[in-house]
Amino acid sequence: MTDSHLPDDVFAVAAAKGEIFSESEAERRLRTEAKFRRSEERYRTLFNSIDEGFCVFEMIYDATGQPVDYRFLEVNPAFEKHTGLADAEGRTILEMVPAHEKHWHEIYGRVAETGESIRFEERGEGMGRWFSVYAFRIDEPEQRRVAAIFSDITERKQAEEELAEAHRRKDEFLAMLAHELRSPLAPLVNMLNVLKHSEADVDLVRQATETMERQLGQMVRLVDDLLDVNRVGRDKLVLRKSRVELAPVIEQALEVCCPLAERLSHEIVVQLPAEPVYLLADRARLTQVFSNLLNNACKYTDANGRVSLEVWTEADKVVVKVADTGVGIQPDQLPHIFDMFRQASKSQEHMHGGLGIGLTLVQGLVEMHDGTVEAFSEGLGHGSEFLVRLPLYDESLGESGEEAPEVKAQAIRGRRILVVDDNVDAAESMAILLAMGGNETRTTHDGLAALAAAAEFRPDVVLLDIGLPGMSGLDVARLIRQEPWGENIALIALTGWGQEEDRRNSLEAGCNAHLVKPVEQAELMALLGRV
Repeated sequence: MTDSHLPDDVFAVAAAKGEIFSESEAERRLRTEAKFRRSEERYRTLFNSIDEGFCVFEMIYDATGQPVDYRFLEVNPAFEKHTGLADAEGRTILEMVPAHEKHWHEIYGRVAETGESIRFEERGEGMGRWFSVYAFRIDEPEQRRVAAIFSDITERKQAEEELAEAHRRKDEFLAMLAHELRSPLAPLVNMLNVLKHSEADVDLVRQATETMERQLGQMVRLVDDLLDVNRVGRDKLVLRKSRVELAPVIEQALEVCCPLAERLSHEIVVQLPAEPVYLLADRARLTQVFSNLLNNACKYTDANGRVSLEVWTEADKVVVKVADTGVGIQPDQLPHIFDMFRQASKSQEHMHGGLGIGLTLVQGLVEMHDGTVEAFSEGLGHGSEFLVRLPLYDESLGESGEEAPEVKAQAIRGRRILVVDDNVDAAESMAILLAMGGNETRTTHDGLAALAAAAEFRPDVVLLDIGLPGMSGLDVARLIRQEPWGENIALIALTGWGQEEDRRNSLEAGCNAHLVKPVEQAELMALLGRV
């Protein structure tokens, strides 16, 4: 600012007050006052517009000099949003939140006394919120005033706690998975040794094979549940819906749980409607739903318990209730009973195996059928109850959705079958099984060898693994189909890859069918009878 910019009467006013300044002194005074006003305006704008809460307060001390409270001198508009406290100016924190914790006073007291600023995260139990705070002293030390910039971080803290809980449950699940996969291996190893030393003892051989079948079945179910719950969670599982009668589905589910129920001497009670009930459903997945619920009921019920299944209709819905007299569910667990990796009772979690994913899978499959599933329990020791509601079949659709008749397994003899698998034991054992049925078999373990063997052997059927070294099974299938002698060969993908995309890729490569390992003998024989 130059002299020409000063008001004409500035010196006259100064002289009237008895304050005679040179031009430069008057200019500096005006500059300082203008700068102060601009600074105050900027402060007020910032104070009123920032998203964070901002407050200035003075510490209150008792007779011994200990900080016991603080009074708010100034708060910004965002203060109430972050704290939930209204009309704070002039009031103390204990007036508004009597349960406010003592350590808050101590933290701010140290800032006022030492002048050292502090940044911290702390929960205010009295307000039920978490805060991120930056506090610093202002004005003169003897005034013991503190300013704080803060924000409510409750949602972030809850998310962190949920993430930590998810990690904890994941770690528990992995430990449980290792346990559950090892558990069947011990009896399998034992029974293999029994077979080695049985010396043709028929009873021992039968006992060994029955045990091995049970344990292998358990491992297959564990792996299937893992894969299925992953597919449901990623919307990768495709239902094959048709018009399905409910009663045979229930019967099949009961067959699955019967061995466990018999071992525990449970009473199984089933009540079905007199008239048939039809649904538009995937029969296999619906069986999976009810077998999981029944298995859970048996598993978490002490020996000599009671498990019941009751079916009735309500308007356009069918209701299936599975109840037990088992350990029950704690009230705080009920809202989470369908969450991944949770189990109803920690005390019995390893009693009969399981990964804690069965109910997650049940809920996912039921919802994919446009249904609902609910859990009820009066608490520990009072059993549990699950209600599944599914829409009835719309008879206006006619018979267009009628389920295909089940194909029965039959003996397949006299076929020339090439088995291709890079797992030598898998290939050889499958070949032995097929040869025992009167078929001529050969085995190879990579793609190029498979092509050479197929050209020489001219098989009727090729059981083809997909993940082969050197050349994939899909490429092998395509090349076989290009040969005149390969046009009519039945190509069956037999693989550990079971996603819908994998099935589609197999069919596009020229395969007649896609089976997922391990395949049941009856399923394989039924397929060989059709191709």
